[in-house]
Amino acid sequence: MATVKLSGIHRRFNQTTAIENITFTVPDGEFWVLVGPSGCGKSTILRTIAGLETASEGDLYFGETLVNQIPARARDVAMVFQNYALYPHMNVAENLAFGLKMRNLDPSARQAKVQQVAEMLNIAHLLDRKPKQLSGGQQQRVALGRAIIRRPQVFLLDEPLSNLDAQLRDETRAELKQLHQKVGITTIYVTHDQVEAMTLADQIVILDRGQIQQIGSPQAVYHQPANRMVASFLGNPPMNILPATYDQGVWRIGDQTLPCPPHWQQISSVSTNSQVNLLEAVRFDLGIRPEHLHLYLDSQDKFSQPSSIDAALPINFPTLRITVDLVEPLGKETLIRGRIGTDIMLNLQGAGLWQGKVGDRLSVAVDLRQLFLFDYQTGKTLIFADN
Repeated sequence: MATVKLSGIHRRFNQTTAIENITFTVPDGEFWVLVGPSGCGKSTILRTIAGLETASEGDLYFGETLVNQIPARARDVAMVFQNYALYPHMNVAENLAFGLKMRNLDPSARQAKVQQVAEMLNIAHLLDRKPKQLSGGQQQRVALGRAIIRRPQVFLLDEPLSNLDAQLRDETRAELKQLHQKVGITTIYVTHDQVEAMTLADQIVILDRGQIQQIGSPQAVYHQPANRMVASFLGNPPMNILPATYDQGVWRIGDQTLPCPPHWQQISSVSTNSQVNLLEAVRFDLGIRPEHLHLYLDSQDKFSQPSSIDAALPINFPTLRITVDLVEPLGKETLIRGRIGTDIMLNLQGAGLWQGKVGDRLSVAVDLRQLFLFDYQTGKTLIFADN
């Protein structure tokens, strides 16, 4: 096992830059996740670590060893691809043993390792089957087993769960986390699924357009996002981003207003370590997550199935008026998309038994303590919510 260090890695294809100035260090034995929208460069980073791509600039180290010029076959990494890449003419045991056979491991030792890994992954009863006789989840376990059986220095996974159905993906994600706890191999995992990133990672690397946006623990990047992109990418439904201008102590959002949180007028920004200057008539972006919005009926003086389980919710929160555009019942909760005016959208989470419908006029109570403030031009976080 080894620490993996990337220092100033760039990758260019002709005139196109795929990744730019990628710098981070994965400590020995940790599980890091690269996450971001499609085309952000996460798979390019993984393939560069594996040696399947060559960096245009920068250095890559395994431990103290510079591996830039070491070919993929000599880097002692194991990689699991999205399509599993099992040998169709070999049974499960032969697939698991293939890498050991290429290294001329003694047949009896090879068989013992195959049995050990098969039992660890609960596929010992499948050793005689061919890949075509396996389900997607079983094939995925065989691919994982083939990767870890020789105990590589680094374990790389490129969206290995994306071909599984939702329930099996959840089950396998939990098994994968337990597997890492058992084997302790330095692991770098690529996904576009932020739920996988949040549940699996020791640390998350969030990417966008080939650049790192933020590195941190799941809790840190969720509660203290570095910028608007990170804030809106993490969370399902995503954070609401509301265009707003500041005007004498209130925020104007379309034709409606919210009071400015009192402490904002004197706060020093954690992200910039300097005083936030709320300029009159200048566009900012306000951010608030759906779980911090609470529903009223316009025609009543009480909450209509508040979106959070908070019996002591204050009734003096300021409100925004919305028109319901979309209702998505999910059983335990109902997702609601509303509209402020003609074009400002707002995502909310209602209770599972909420009975609203498209076209309803609602008032939404806003917890001002949970507001974020972003620079409209750069997207940088100026003020975090009060967590």
